[in-house]
Amino acid sequence: MSQPLVIWRLTDGKPGHMQQTLGLVRALADRTRCETIDIDVSSRSVGLLDLVLGRFRPGFAKKRPDLLIGAGHGTHLALLAARRTAGGRIVALMKPSLPLPLFDFVVVPEHDGVAPVANVISTLGVLNPMRAGHKKPDSLLFLIGGPSKHVEWSDAVILEQVQAIVAALKPGTAWRITDSRRTPGSLAPELHRRYGERFQPFDECPPGWLAERLAGTETVWVSEDSVSMVYEALTAGCRVGLLEVPKAAKPSRVIRGVAQLVAEKRVTAFAEWRDTQEMRPALHFNEAERVAGILLERLSQQGGA
Repeated sequence: MSQPLVIWRLTDGKPGHMQQTLGLVRALADRTRCETIDIDVSSRSVGLLDLVLGRFRPGFAKKRPDLLIGAGHGTHLALLAARRTAGGRIVALMKPSLPLPLFDFVVVPEHDGVAPVANVISTLGVLNPMRAGHKKPDSLLFLIGGPSKHVEWSDAVILEQVQAIVAALKPGTAWRITDSRRTPGSLAPELHRRYGERFQPFDECPPGWLAERLAGTETVWVSEDSVSMVYEALTAGCRVGLLEVPKAAKPSRVIRGVAQLVAEKRVTAFAEWRDTQEMRPALHFNEAERVAGILLERLSQQGGA
């Protein structure tokens, strides 16, 4: 039996970054036998001197890696120091702050605008660990975000769209609505007033609530500012609708990426639903799975797996 692929997953303690690396690690494990070692570098200073001297104390006495995976600027020097000390190939998720040639593989969303060079793997959105489960018929979930640098915001615009969708639901539909850390304090009480127990405050959700809900929910409406949740819902095999949000004066790459999903008919814009009362069907969408396949193929070609 061949040896397992040894992965060092370097983490910076940030939930979003950890979700990205978890998505890739799980996708790799679905395809080949893996042994994953998690190394938290958030509380251990790994600097330029460590790289120059070829030392990586957090990896002492650990099995040497085939892959070193990290997301976020806080992991970059640690990844480089770990490779110099213990070997392996680096997979950096998201656009790095250091020059691209320093990393073996760089996995970046298309909207980051990174040139398609040999070590870059472009994705639609950031990776995530969501999985499709058994879908409950006629189930629906609203995911509400909030103001960001990419959009303006209007409680009234969101409430109007939610009300229109709720009014069109057929009897017996099981639906819930939840907010997020960015949702304005003015909106959450209004959601509770209007929808009572169907409103699930994000800060009262138990661990794993969203992943479990997405896995079993048929249709998800996401405010289009919540880009990561759009891609999570797609990965979970849901039909996805976009609640429209007033745009910032200058559209960002992130918002253009969401517009691309609409143009490619992967999601349904609210305006389209309003005119047709129909949702586009769910499509297979799993960027972590696709990236895992590319990495394993390249490692095989390079004699590393």
